[in-house]
Order: sequence, then C-alpha cells, then structure tokens
Amino acid sequence: MDKSEIRKRVLEDKKKHHNYIPPTYFIIQFSNKIKAETIEWLTNKIKTDREQGGAELQVRKQPILETQKHNVTIHISADSERLLELAQELDVKKIDKISHPYEFTYHDFIPSEDKLTTAEKQVLVRHELENIRALLHETYIPGYPDKHLYEGQSILSAYLYHGLVKQVFPLHDMTALLKLRSVWHFSLFNKQPYEEIRSYFGESVTLYFQFLGFYTAFLTLPMMLGFFQWFVAPDSVAFFCIINIIGAAIFLEVWQRKCTELAFIWGTISMASSLDDPRPNFIGVMGKDVVTERLQPQSPRWKTNVKMYCVSFPLVFLCMIGGFIVMLASFWIEDLLKSYPDLPWFIYYVPSSVYAGMIYVMNMFYRQLANFLTEWENHRTQSQFDRHRVTKLVPFEFVNNFMSLFYIAFIYQDMDMLKYQLATLLIILQFINNIQEAVLPVVIQYYKKKKADAIRESPPLLSECLLDVEELDPHDPQVIQAEEECRMEPYEDPYDDYLELFVQFGYVFLFSSISPMAAFWAVLNNIFEIWTDSFKLCYLHQRPMARRVKDTGAWQRAFQTLCTISIMTNCALFALSPALKSMAPAMSPVEWVLLFVGIEHLLLFIKQILHFAIPDKPDWVRIALAKIGYQSTKALKKQRLENRRLRKISEFLPNKESLKID
Repeated sequence: MDKSEIRKRVLEDKKKHHNYIPPTYFIIQFSNKIKAETIEWLTNKIKTDREQGGAELQVRKQPILETQKHNVTIHISADSERLLELAQELDVKKIDKISHPYEFTYHDFIPSEDKLTTAEKQVLVRHELENIRALLHETYIPGYPDKHLYEGQSILSAYLYHGLVKQVFPLHDMTALLKLRSVWHFSLFNKQPYEEIRSYFGESVTLYFQFLGFYTAFLTLPMMLGFFQWFVAPDSVAFFCIINIIGAAIFLEVWQRKCTELAFIWGTISMASSLDDPRPNFIGVMGKDVVTERLQPQSPRWKTNVKMYCVSFPLVFLCMIGGFIVMLASFWIEDLLKSYPDLPWFIYYVPSSVYAGMIYVMNMFYRQLANFLTEWENHRTQSQFDRHRVTKLVPFEFVNNFMSLFYIAFIYQDMDMLKYQLATLLIILQFINNIQEAVLPVVIQYYKKKKADAIRESPPLLSECLLDVEELDPHDPQVIQAEEECRMEPYEDPYDDYLELFVQFGYVFLFSSISPMAAFWAVLNNIFEIWTDSFKLCYLHQRPMARRVKDTGAWQRAFQTLCTISIMTNCALFALSPALKSMAPAMSPVEWVLLFVGIEHLLLFIKQILHFAIPDKPDWVRIALAKIGYQSTKALKKQRLENRRLRKISEFLPNKESLKID
C-alpha cells in the first residue's frame, strides 16, 4: 500500500469522524515574560511543513482558567497519518506473534493509531519537536536579537536554554494510566506488568524496574544464607561471604544476558550510540553524515576527547580529593573533641552532623558541575551524554558514601563501629529516602498549588498572539489535567533510582563479612521501593520522556567495578579478623597477608572465568540475529539481481522511457 492510498483512507476516516481531535501528546509552557512574536514564531515552526523547516504537528492553545497563572501554554498533537509516517521513517520495531521484532511499515496500516503504543507516539512527537532546527538565515530568536542561533541548532532547546520556555513535558494518557495503576501500583505482591510499563513509560523506565525486580529476586539467596549463618553456623562467616561475592558476580553476568534478551524482544539490540540522532543540545556544523548520508550537525570527536581528558577528568579527581579531605577533617575534629571529656554530650555529634549536611551540599554542587562539564564536552548522542554523566557522578558518590566506612574498617580497625555505621546507613537512610520519594513531592505539589492560587493575574499575551491557533474547550478534561501536571515535579530519568541500588549493593557486598544480614534489609527496602517508585510515577510526577535503551549502560560497569572491589575489601577484612587469625597461630604476619592476597587473586580469577563462561547472548537470540542477517543479505542480493535485469531490459528500449531502478 503506497502513501497516496494511505492518505485517502485517513481522509475517509476523518470524514466519518469529523469531530475527532487527536489527544495531546506534549505540553509547552512559555515563560511569563516572553514576547508575543517569539511565541508565534515557535508555534508556526511546529505547524509548518517539514519541507519548510517545521515539524508538521498540530497546535492548540490552553484557555486561561481562573485558577491558572499567566503563562501561555500550548498543546501539541499529531494525527494518525503523521504518526505512521514517522514510525516508518524512524524504523520503529514491532513484535510479531513469535516475539521477534520487525520494522513497522505502511503495509501494517489500519485507519487508527492502535498499532503504536503511547510511549512510541510520545517518542515520535518528541523527535519532531527536538528536530525543529534553525535554517541558515535564522540567526537569532525573533524578539531577542541578542539570543543568537546557528544553523542546525535545535530551536526548542534554545528556547529552554534562554528561559523563554518554562517547561516541556508529555501529558499523561489517563485511560492508559488508570489501567496501568490497577495492574501495577494496586497489585504490590503480584508480578510487575513489564510490558504494560514499557507501553506507557518506554524502555528506559521499564529496564530500571526489570533490574530492580531481578536484583531483589537475587538478593533472596544471600538473605537466606545470612539467616542460616546467623542462627545455625555463626562461625562460618568467611564461607558464606565468599558464596555471596561469587553469587554477585554471577548475578551481574546473568543480568547482562537478560538485557540482551530484552533488547532483542524490544527491537533495540541493533542500537548503536554512534548511529543515534544528534541530541538537541549538540553543537556542530550542518553536514552530510558519513553513515546515514542525512544532513545533521557534525563536530570532530577529538574536541570532545580533549575536553574530557584535559579538563573534566582532572576536575572530577580534584572533587573526589576534596570530598575525601572533608571526611578526614570530620574524623579529625571528632577525635579532637573526644579529648575534652567535660564538653556537653551533644557537642560530640556536631562534626558528624555537619559532615552529613556538607555531603548533601557537595552532592548538589557536584551534580551541577557534572551536568555542566558533560554538556560542555558536547557529546553527539543522548546515550553518550548519559554514559559520561554517570561516569563522572559515580566516583564522587562512591567517595561520599563509602570512604568513611573504609576509613573506619582499615584505619580505625573498629569492627563494632563499622557494623553500627553500616546498619545505620543501610536501614535508616534508605527508609528516609523512600519516605522522601513518596512524601516530599506531595508537600511540594501542595505548596505549589497554594502559590498558584495566590498569584492570579490576567494573561498579558493571550489577546495579542496565537489568534490563528484553535483554543481548547475550557471543559475539555485535558485542560484541567494540563494545569495540574504543570505543577508536578518532573521525572528526568532513573539516575537517582539506579544510584540508590548502587549504594545499597555496596553496603550489602563491600562489607559482607561484617554484616551478613544486610541482604535481608535490602530485600525489605526493595519491596517497598517498587511500591514507592510506581506510586511517584503514577501519581506524583510528570510523565517522563520515553527513551529507547538496550542495556543499563554505564551502570553495568559501575556495579561490576563495585563487585571487584568487594572481593578486595572482604579479603582484607578477613586478614584483619582476630577470630580467623586464631585458627592459624603458627603463621607469621607476612604469611597471613600473603594467604589472603592469594585468595583474593583466586576469587578475581573465578570472576573472570565466569565472565567468559556466561555468554552475553543466549543461543536463541544469537540464532535469530544470524537468521535476520542472512535474510537481509539474501534480500539485498535479490534486489541487486533485479536491478541488473531491469538495466539489461532498458538497453533494448533506447527510444522509450527508462525503467525506474531503485
């Protein structure tokens, strides 16, 4: 079926349903101080045909309600025809009856949008919005001559950067969301509905919940071993600790294998970060891509590498040293105060309290620095940006969360203090984090609503601009919904959620020999975490931007690094254990240390063997990919033979119209 037939069927369908209005996929809320011509220019860009540099999407404006602030807000929609065109152009993958992915084409067309999930529709519309790029003659934003544009720059990103657009977010689909709530949030002890989560929130959020469920299921093994060791065999800590460490290594390898399976089923296994579309904030000169031959912003990779290795990495290292020095200063002041026994009791807790507050402040500052540096490095794709951002943030978080425990374990060598500190961090802080995730957004939303009710000003711009844009009916449910969701907190990505699990993984396995029961508290926390995370996504936050991913990226390497370090730390703790040392009184201190160095190297060797013994791709995925590759090669060969046949035929038709050859 060609495009003309599809357009005809769509028009016939529209005639039957002439009152049908496509649902809102995105909300754009402008700043309250933006100029009218600036709003109109972006709105026209969104509506204009692609041939003229627009997005060819539908725009409607939000009516001003009595309870609404004076920000001008527009709704972005797209009809079924536009979505189908984009689905084929962007190679959207669908799943056949045997769970194999295939590329979506116009031949799959039905006069409706039901073949596309809500997450896929959101991805398609967002792609068009982000790829409204400045043309050669568009050198500045209308109304603001000082806000310059370069050819190929994402206009929407420029509006966000200069504060002309307050926020852009996808609107919740309430019908689909209510259905998801019923099978997910209200069914705490049932299996998580991963496919329904993916259809609504996309692959990135779904992969996080897949990892959370998979990781929690794995933790039941060290939890049961911990119970057994605690109540039945208290003298066998070393044996159970070694099993835990090897189990963690197996878990990470099996998870990587699981990611490959999911990526194949979701149709993201062939994603290569270097072939993704440039992210909106990527700065470069417009040129033809050497692989896709499409006109895209281009920038040499060596510039990014110079910025990373000569500026960013040294700054990250300095920040880590700074965090370590602050920790040492806290311990030093605490020791100094203990030398004065006559001081009031609460004075002794001041250094640790101040240090906890400084950790919070340093984390906030460092996140801003990491985001700035990663943006400044000018990574081409979003996956590259995310990977390098995580690579910067994880080392600093490691210093803040674990270095105090290392100091207590190997400098103070106070195992009782280490147990107390570990239990405090694992139980109390994670409980506080869950309460903060579930309660704090509710409080923020409440005060935002009170503030919005207190500020009721008439909109100065609505009468001056967007006169040719259709206004939504004030009684349309999407109008009230958009107003409410404008006050919600955005959910950027699962970074904070992965970070919580990363820190928890460290608490459970880095010091497994000290706290065998840590896995129990982690399982308890994760069961509650699934509930709180689903609650905040379904009730408290704006709908996140759906993103397609094939694995956990830099987080996989971060967990594997933590697993390797855990082998070293636990072997070192064994070497310091007086109970174990009493079992070999004849060994000298050097022989004792060398023994555990040998055990450490043996465990590292076993971990490496497991890495090679457990393949990343299951056999069925490897065979399916080989079949796809063979069929693609066969189809290409057939096409070439057909083209050659048509050329030979055209040689005998010199006076007739040439045959069309692809």
